[in-house]
Amino acid sequence: MSDVVCLGILVADVLGRPVDEWPERGRLSLVEEMTLHIGGCAANTGIGLARLGADVAVVGKVGRDGFGDFVIHTLRANGLNVDGVLRDDQANTSATMVMVASDGERSFLHHIGANATLKPEEVRQEVVARTKILHYAGALVMPGFDGPPAASVLERAKRAGVTTCLDTVWDATGRWMELVGPCLPHVDILLPSLDEAIMLVGKEEPADVAQALHDRGVGTVALKMGEKGCYVSSASGQAFQQPTFEADVVDATGAGDAFAAGFIRGVLEGWDLEQTARFACAVGALCVTALGTTAGVRSFQETLEFLKQARPEVDRCVHSSAVGCWLACVWRPGRQRTGRARFPVCGKMTPSTCRCAMC
Repeated sequence: MSDVVCLGILVADVLGRPVDEWPERGRLSLVEEMTLHIGGCAANTGIGLARLGADVAVVGKVGRDGFGDFVIHTLRANGLNVDGVLRDDQANTSATMVMVASDGERSFLHHIGANATLKPEEVRQEVVARTKILHYAGALVMPGFDGPPAASVLERAKRAGVTTCLDTVWDATGRWMELVGPCLPHVDILLPSLDEAIMLVGKEEPADVAQALHDRGVGTVALKMGEKGCYVSSASGQAFQQPTFEADVVDATGAGDAFAAGFIRGVLEGWDLEQTARFACAVGALCVTALGTTAGVRSFQETLEFLKQARPEVDRCVHSSAVGCWLACVWRPGRQRTGRARFPVCGKMTPSTCRCAMC
């Protein structure tokens, strides 16, 4: 029995950096690095979870080609069970060209490949029913699986007592809610980026976005907000924003999947939402310190050690959207109220309502 089954997209990533501008048409430009890495939400989150000490199985599909060999070898080398990874004789392995700018921002060219061919009937029900958490990773870029077919798999998992989790990617086809909507009543934990969630529900503010998703049946919503951390909301009414932590950015590729791995690991530990979100942000912050989607992810203990000395990355008041002002922190025990916050106090906070990572 695995702790987590990561079901979804498996990708070979070819990374080049730095790429700050495109070459002229028909011309050649040079980069300092070009490397091959594993990618795809299911692979990235699965490897992150394994590195954090979880027992992980992967379900997905790759082609019978060199990229497919690389993906399966890399998953095995990281300790993941790959019995559920199928090989397609017709479609090539999914691949992405990742252009990493000097500031760590990324642009992509993607070939869906074998990820498009996975069908619900190819997912072994006994594997799903015997796990603690099913993480559907990469919704919206799996044409043979997205929509009602995925919903049927999530529904069966929930009936078997499995906690269900879903992470989205950007939908270039614009079919957002058409494909994700059928899944939402069967999702315990939803982990989209804020931009993706805005496209799903048509709301702008994190609190409004989260509520719209709760209204469609989602239990816990954790909105990934990049350098602003995350906004977490439960169906019971708890809501807060957790800032991310200062880190030396090398490559932001995979940070969202690392966050998902950290969040799921916190759920496995039985932590409350605030401790879980703080840990997830730490895993995401460490991810960006190395090139590639998973190289920066540390072990469970190393991440806890990082948290002991990590500083929140906050530079503005977020009270209006997150019921909390991270003041870094003028109310922290032992610190005089000198007003040395990293941004002006908005006047709405008291020591009892401060939700900063230090209080």
